[in-house]
Amino acid sequence: MANKRKKYTKEFKESILKRIDGPSDETITSIADELDIPRTTIYQWIKKRNASIPLKNKSTSKWSSEEKFQVVLETSTLNEAELAEYCRKKGIYVSEVKAWRNQCLNANKNIPDNPEVLKENLKKEKDKNKDLEKELRTKEKALAETAALLVLRKKAKAIWGDPEEE
Repeated sequence: MANKRKKYTKEFKESILKRIDGPSDETITSIADELDIPRTTIYQWIKKRNASIPLKNKSTSKWSSEEKFQVVLETSTLNEAELAEYCRKKGIYVSEVKAWRNQCLNANKNIPDNPEVLKENLKKEKDKNKDLEKELRTKEKALAETAALLVLRKKAKAIWGDPEEE
């Protein structure tokens, strides 16, 4: 079977990549179907160009942390108008970018305490947990014993009657 790979011109590839990067709502799948080009071919062109796959083709709720961080980095120097244009191009909201930026800025605010202190606190909590579990087992045994005695008393009363009646 002969290799039936199609050859595409550089200009054609660039025109497809521009369509993907453009402000339209076109997805890679829709372009691939329209032009009868395998999607994987388009993804390879994007990869070769060292560009990330356009983020506008998937919901921001499915974006990875790296993708969101990349947007924060790309927009860190933009003013409001440039940020709005960038967001329109990527198909995201300015408010989302600002929220991601705040998350990045606040990421290191809650730096944990000294690791030795954390280990000591963890050990104390484990010991406390162990003691509570031991106490719980003791109480469960006592409760089971009390329940058994009550059942035996009830059966004895049913068999021999009340001892105070004599």
